[in-house]
Amino acid sequence: MGEKLTKHDVEQIEKEIEYRKLVVRKNALEAVKEARAHGDLSENFEYHAAKKDKNQNESRIRYLERMLKNATIVTEQSKADEVGMNNTVEVYFEDDDLTETYKLVTSIRGNSLDGKISTESPLGKAIMGHKVGDRVLVKVNENVGYFVQIKSIQNTVDDGSDHIRSF
Repeated sequence: MGEKLTKHDVEQIEKEIEYRKLVVRKNALEAVKEARAHGDLSENFEYHAAKKDKNQNESRIRYLERMLKNATIVTEQSKADEVGMNNTVEVYFEDDDLTETYKLVTSIRGNSLDGKISTESPLGKAIMGHKVGDRVLVKVNENVGYFVQIKSIQNTVDDGSDHIRSF
């Protein structure tokens, strides 16, 4: 089983693949061709840099295509009063006496520094399906865990501003 993706994730990935195949690949091939024309390839930095860029683009295309091939499509729909995909949730951490706000996203869009946590993360898994006021145990591993309380849930939509992570 591969990544869990929403329909919007699949659309974003398909757009990136198309862009990389039609635009980036063409430019990379031109750069290699131009650098090759400069002469001796053994000491030609431009040639090696252009070749590296071309190979990175091809690698990214293969990575994204493999991700789509092995993906499981998940729904973005959730009940109005339950934590679900793309919801913004205010969570109170009891041990730290701290309240944080997170948006739950698929793992390919997760970025904890930007307030976006994956539904595959320990916190994301624990709070999915819970309601405002619920006290939830977040298990980090079999011996360690902590409690959080859900303060509020905001039903937000995926507006396309969440970027797919690079490798």
